[in-house]
Amino acid sequence: MGLQIGIVGLPNVGKSTLFNALTQLDVPAANYPFCTIEPNRGTIPIPDARLEKIAKVVQPETVTGATIEFVDIAGLVAGAHKGEGLGNQFLAHIREVDALAHVVRVFADDDVSTVSGKVDPLGDVDVIELELALADLQVVERRIERTSRMLKTGNRAYKEELELLEQYKRALEEGTPLRRTGLPQIPDLPLLTFKPLMYIANVAEGQEADGNILAERAAADQAELIPVCASLEAELAQLGDEDRTAFLQDLGMDEPALHRVIRAGLRLLGLITFYTIKGPETRAWLLPRNTPAPKGAGMIHSDMERGFIRAEVVPWDTLVEEGSFAACREKGLLRVEGKDYLINDGDVILFRFNV
Repeated sequence: MGLQIGIVGLPNVGKSTLFNALTQLDVPAANYPFCTIEPNRGTIPIPDARLEKIAKVVQPETVTGATIEFVDIAGLVAGAHKGEGLGNQFLAHIREVDALAHVVRVFADDDVSTVSGKVDPLGDVDVIELELALADLQVVERRIERTSRMLKTGNRAYKEELELLEQYKRALEEGTPLRRTGLPQIPDLPLLTFKPLMYIANVAEGQEADGNILAERAAADQAELIPVCASLEAELAQLGDEDRTAFLQDLGMDEPALHRVIRAGLRLLGLITFYTIKGPETRAWLLPRNTPAPKGAGMIHSDMERGFIRAEVVPWDTLVEEGSFAACREKGLLRVEGKDYLINDGDVILFRFNV
């Protein structure tokens, strides 16, 4: 499944630097607002140590990891919902993403300007939060007008939708993100403040604890909080594997902080990974937690879901320990599951089907 995370924040908070580090692309990251006009998109493989271990055992011709796409839009400013700084255009670019990564500047640097003239992480969050809420309010008000006209059909569904929309409106008028309300989401109404959220605190090198200034706000939003030094991560991204490993060791880090960003995105969306090893390709697949086996098979090919018979399942670590699918079968470690089986994170699956 495709996974998109939109990167939002004020101008000059380090969004494009973070995007470059994540994607190893080279987009403009200049010290002035709106150096990014059109959204930048980059698809990257999700780091997966389990897939690497499986591949060492299976020795396939090709190894295909799951991927994630990051979408970097221009910095938003106060009044963005009314078009300030081309805000309407920028907001439209993130309507369809699955989750938001809000980059917040925590580092101090006199050489990098700020919109407000000072480093104010909580104030910056308030600006973006309000703009997203006001943008959603416009969408909700238009939907209220449309739904109100449909009441004359007598269909009760329109009455129920209107009642829900009015609750949305009241919350947004108070500046409350809809994710905090506990209200159900209307599936065909892509509202920004319903989207799962993570805060990326862009800190100075070695100052990760400074990101805790956002901890209370993150807790209120049920959001992930990841302190990242974007400039350092951009440097790491430019190094070869050996040099990167050595640099990380010197810094006392086990992995780039950006790996935590990627894993946070998966947690936000409730996604897990399963693996297939049949044929010349060993591959990782993302899917929502508690997905039935036939639906997982359908991600590979619709015929596999339609003609699903059973799933032969073994945990990834058992496969690695035993050395092959056949060895797992011989030792009775392979499970045979039916249509009601819910795929677990780390399952290696052989789907049996007949069309």
